[in-house]
Amino acid sequence: MNASISRPAVRQRRIGLVLDRFDPRRGGVEQWTYQYVRFLLAAGHEVHALARDFAPAIAASGCHVHRLEAPRSRLALAAEAERQLRRLRLDVVHDTGTGWYCDVFQPHGGSRRASFEQNLLLTAPWQRSLKRAAAAWLPRYREFRALAARQLADDGRLVLALSRRVADDLMRYDGVTPERIRIVYNGVDTARFSPSHRERHRQLVRARLEIGPEEVVLLIVAHNFRLKGVPTLLAAAMSARRAGRPARVVVVGGKAPRTGNTDGITFVGPVDDCVPYYAAADIYVQPTYYDPCSLVVLEALASGLPVITSRFNGAGELLVRGREGDLLDDPGSPEELLQALEPLWDAGNRARYGQAARALACEHTLRRNCQEILAVYDELPGGTRQAA
Repeated sequence: MNASISRPAVRQRRIGLVLDRFDPRRGGVEQWTYQYVRFLLAAGHEVHALARDFAPAIAASGCHVHRLEAPRSRLALAAEAERQLRRLRLDVVHDTGTGWYCDVFQPHGGSRRASFEQNLLLTAPWQRSLKRAAAAWLPRYREFRALAARQLADDGRLVLALSRRVADDLMRYDGVTPERIRIVYNGVDTARFSPSHRERHRQLVRARLEIGPEEVVLLIVAHNFRLKGVPTLLAAAMSARRAGRPARVVVVGGKAPRTGNTDGITFVGPVDDCVPYYAAADIYVQPTYYDPCSLVVLEALASGLPVITSRFNGAGELLVRGREGDLLDDPGSPEELLQALEPLWDAGNRARYGQAARALACEHTLRRNCQEILAVYDELPGGTRQAA
């Protein structure tokens, strides 16, 4: 390259990020925010994070931390965030779902009203009307509605949706106009999550969990077992084993691990690093009832695993049925899951799906995700919040 050719200068910003708690070991929005902070710092931006508490790694990264006192209500917490943000004179305020004082609002939990409706699918039909009626007057839900009204107010801020599903939910349930919505799918660190780690971890993890070489490991990483479809996975796996299929389920996350291997099911419990478990697995299965855009699905894809999830997962919008995996219409149907698993008992099919999965993940990297968000910042008029 000709050294005399100058590159366009990158606009350096003072960026504020708001979230509830900031410990990347908890996964989800906190892990994503930590990776985003590291990207911003490496690009030369000044980053300020506001949360109720922080892991030591956050301040050590060079990010400026501002602790929010933990008042009794979510509304009071949002008000405290606004009070501190007004003093910081930031160029951009980016909130991930905690407060309302921001230029960019990115609800990592999706639409709360849509999530409520999807959670109702976990209850008996006769209970659903009662729960809807109760939500109309219970203080907790009134507070949710009051908070969402301010978070999604049409005052010039842009709303980042993690998927088309979230965008549709925000328009349907919350009245957000399409002109204010920008869809930016989550991204994944394709170096950290890669098939290349199998040689190091696969045999060690499988030996420790007493997994036989012929067993096909169906992995799920989840904390809310019911919402993420763990019962559906367990029921399908038991049926598969009765039919002579070599199914073995490994559940990572949730509470403390249960001891032993019962009926081909191993509960690992919470872990600090999922990479070894992706390496040990053969198929990633997440028949979720609601996920705005599951990071663990992207991690599994990047690790070269075929993925089966549901159409209620925003990350599923990236998949092509029969190429990287499959999508379930009913996350509560073990029979539908068994049908989706059928071609994947074949090792050749798993390899083909896994190669396509890795290629798809490489199109949705963390770097691309971060750059798309910075492009949204470029749409902002600038100087609006600190002058408010």
